[in-house]
Amino acid sequence: MDTEKILITGAGTGFGRMFALELARMGKDVIATTEVLSQVSSLENEAEEKGLSMRIEKLDVTDPGDREKAWEWDIDVLANNAAVKEGGSLVDIPEENLHNQFDVNVTGPVLLTQGFAKKMAERKSGRIVFVSSVSGMMTNPFSGPYSASKFATEAVASTLAQELQEFNVEVATINPGPYLTGFNDREMETWKSWQDDPAQRLFDYEKVAFPFEQYDPAEILEPSIKVILGETKAYRTVIPEDMVEQVKQAQQQLWDKKTDEALGQRHQMVQKAYDLKPRTKAEE
Repeated sequence: MDTEKILITGAGTGFGRMFALELARMGKDVIATTEVLSQVSSLENEAEEKGLSMRIEKLDVTDPGDREKAWEWDIDVLANNAAVKEGGSLVDIPEENLHNQFDVNVTGPVLLTQGFAKKMAERKSGRIVFVSSVSGMMTNPFSGPYSASKFATEAVASTLAQELQEFNVEVATINPGPYLTGFNDREMETWKSWQDDPAQRLFDYEKVAFPFEQYDPAEILEPSIKVILGETKAYRTVIPEDMVEQVKQAQQQLWDKKTDEALGQRHQMVQKAYDLKPRTKAEE
């Protein structure tokens, strides 16, 4: 429906901001939400400069008061996009950072979705989209905290798809690969804020970078918008499409992996994290 009202979380930066601006350009009814008030002003300014109309609100998904406020909004589509990316080895990351990873990426979105899902179920219509990641289906070193949260997101989305089916509520996921928005590179710098003893760390984070070449973020826009608008009925949309086989192969490898495989040798992806430079672009 052209009259659908779409709520996007995490629209202050990255994909969420791109989605909100594009949907507004298309004339859609958008509520773009940001984690902090300063992002509200920034997004308002950009929308005004581009002559776009959208409602912009502050919504921190981890804040109970913000969630209560949001449930008063009458929406048809919920795009759960808000996320953070805590980098570092799972043997080094401090407890506070690990909690934050799950609070923002899992617990907050689930609690926010509860209020909207019940309304959608009551009226027998609605769409819930989770912006997940290929990291919810495969792992790489130094992104374990984020990957774990996205594996949880996959479980949440799959479960809700089963539970809400009888109420005519659609559930879908968008699974982006590594895109050059700054999100992945910032992940590899979160250790700078850790309240720990650096001497006790297993790894030297001064020497490692995000271990993937990254794609142009512009290419994620069209397929993601189709998912948000329900123009595709695929439950899962991996972007770029050429990563589908890579994800499937990574999953298959776990079925064949032996516990003593290559013990005593550095994993190739750990080595790539040492070798690759930050903000490395994928080949066109």
